[in-house]
Amino acid sequence: MKISGAWLDRPETQNLCRLLEDAGFQALFVGGCVRNALIGAPVSDLDIATDATPENVTNIAKNGGYKVVPTGIDHGTVTVIAGGIAHEITTFRRDVETDGRHATVAFSTSLIEDASRRDFTMNALYASRDGEVVDPLSGLGDLQARKVRFVGEADQRIREDYLRILRFFRFHAWYGDVEAGLDAEGYAACASLSAGIETLSKERIGAEMRKLLSAPDPSPAVAAMAQAGILARVLPGADAVALPVLVHFGAKDWIARLSVLGGEEVCDLLRLSKVEARRLALLRTEMGSTRGVEELAYRHGAPIARDIVLTRAAMFTTPPPEELEQMLAFGAGAKMPVQPIDLMPAFEGAALGEELRRIEAAWIASGFKLTRAELMR
Repeated sequence: MKISGAWLDRPETQNLCRLLEDAGFQALFVGGCVRNALIGAPVSDLDIATDATPENVTNIAKNGGYKVVPTGIDHGTVTVIAGGIAHEITTFRRDVETDGRHATVAFSTSLIEDASRRDFTMNALYASRDGEVVDPLSGLGDLQARKVRFVGEADQRIREDYLRILRFFRFHAWYGDVEAGLDAEGYAACASLSAGIETLSKERIGAEMRKLLSAPDPSPAVAAMAQAGILARVLPGADAVALPVLVHFGAKDWIARLSVLGGEEVCDLLRLSKVEARRLALLRTEMGSTRGVEELAYRHGAPIARDIVLTRAAMFTTPPPEELEQMLAFGAGAKMPVQPIDLMPAFEGAALGEELRRIEAAWIASGFKLTRAELMR
């Protein structure tokens, strides 16, 4: 079987692989780029596996005129910029020691050893420069069946890095067969070893949850996490009941999806940025307010107002208004007819602000219908 794609045919990418091969080394695309090419999904990251050491890769690439950045030299990875595109080139590796968070690796010349240390069989797929797929662990069948399965023993893979528990659910949300459900062995291992999540950094957990909640429909995977007690370890107090309703209503923003999960100290536990934290706080606050659709759109803009309306609908299991888009457009386009200059010099300072708020409240209460003249009376 062969893969294809514009990224594969890019001259600089082909030339980079050719340089490694001409020097007597292997150069195989691996992981996400191969997986996604096989299922027709977009390819964003280009990862290349090789039996050349990082020093050899660096010398070959530099002699070929390319810029080299030692992004993960201790783990055998250098990034080569070719044609303006970053290519992560990593030497075949085998794990020497793992502690559930970090791994000590040794370089290898064996493709099987390299494949055997990867997390899921669908990520242990390689492809040559001409697109020929190399499948050392029978991952192609799992990918075609949309089955997320750990390489080798699930328990062992998880103990090597407990983040793989969250990756298991994230990959199922993106690539798994919902009707077939999660791989039973992998699911059982994730549930029994879930305490290991507590050893992970909040940054790593937050990054995985962002990716999971950004999936087209993360609700089956999140429901499985909740049932296994894993969601409670990630977000104590969270509840997955409203998430499928929100997804059904069409909310795609991952923070909107996060808002209906609830939970305690979410911003800290997931290391949200200040912007993300403010958006989450706004959604949660407005979720319980009585402001109408038009007012929400007037105050926050249509996109945020839409998420507020949909999260409310999901939490209270009531469908959003049929005319939602028209209502959002109307509110977002509304312009307050009275401006501060209209009230000066009769009102100044705090009195000016108070009068503006009073007039604005009356205008909103009228359905945005009162004119400037009517409001100025």
